[in-house]
Amino acid sequence: MASPQSVVELLQALVQVPSINPFARDRASAPYLGEGKCAAYVAEFLERLHAEVTLEEIRPDRPNVIGRFPSRGSGKRRVVLGPHLDTVSIEGMTVDPFAAEIRDGRLYGRGAADTKGTMAAMLWALYELGDAVADLPVEVTFVGFMGEENSQPGSKHFAQHHPDYDFAVIGEPTGLDVVYTHKGTAWVKLVAHGKAAHGARPELGDNAVMKLAGALMRLDRELIPALADYAHPVLGPSTLNIGQCQGGMQPNIVPDRATAHLDFRFTPSLAERGVLDLLRAYLSDEITVETTLECMPLETDPDHPMVTALAAAGTGAKVGAPWFCDAAHLAAAGIPSVAAGPGSIDQAHTDDEWIDLRELEKGVDFYRAFLESC
Repeated sequence: MASPQSVVELLQALVQVPSINPFARDRASAPYLGEGKCAAYVAEFLERLHAEVTLEEIRPDRPNVIGRFPSRGSGKRRVVLGPHLDTVSIEGMTVDPFAAEIRDGRLYGRGAADTKGTMAAMLWALYELGDAVADLPVEVTFVGFMGEENSQPGSKHFAQHHPDYDFAVIGEPTGLDVVYTHKGTAWVKLVAHGKAAHGARPELGDNAVMKLAGALMRLDRELIPALADYAHPVLGPSTLNIGQCQGGMQPNIVPDRATAHLDFRFTPSLAERGVLDLLRAYLSDEITVETTLECMPLETDPDHPMVTALAAAGTGAKVGAPWFCDAAHLAAAGIPSVAAGPGSIDQAHTDDEWIDLRELEKGVDFYRAFLESC
């Protein structure tokens, strides 16, 4: 590969290598699914920096890329720098998603903000450190996680198999604020079962739609107000959105099945209570419950010395976020974790995704200052 001469050129190269999460189902994204090629590019760059590189395949052609940097001295704390490799769909984008065009001080393309910008800044900080990385006060491992945009299998696998780290900085576009807490997410499927019958003889059937409708009305009247009891001083209340509801085949058949899909955004206190346990308290035994996606909330001690060092390298702000990320899974495994990086979450997933190049360059200084001072 051609050797990039700046963090901007490195980001251009990363954006030009498609790595769309296969959760995308649209035709535009179909030729570009999977993180394999991006992981290979990052692995080669890490090897040029003299890191010991491992590609851990989590799904076919979808690896985590792990680069362990040499370190001199003993007793150092072990730190992970961890952006994610995958991006969301390119359907509906108004800019060329892979051209990495630079215009008016911005670099455009899918992943420019989320999170190839943070990845480029992390990698370039390590490039600038060169051989001095071995003499840092910490031992550094770079991890490019696969699969963050859906279910986070990459960070879950890493947390399970590599828990012996002292701190992790997850690359997300936070404007260089340090996100130490965020809500968890649970997508839950409710299913009501009934008995089909002719629409002219509804008394012979058992209407699943009506069962489900009653359950949803109770959730709206009773459960949603009760979520106020699980508020967080930074994140606010836990919430529930009833996002989808389906049932029946046609008007003249009593429906024998109906489903609804719920989206919980829950605080650490509700996680302790148990989202599903609370939900089931408001449902009859006729409604079955299935979790289809779950990410736990994050709450790392904002006074942790490495959180403080990271904040001092950036804006100084320690904040919460309404979104979730890989940090939660590492934290659940006992690795104190936060999210921080250049760019704005407001540009993530947009039809003209971009990052301000001045912010990108600030990100390099941010990560380097943290590593040199922590």
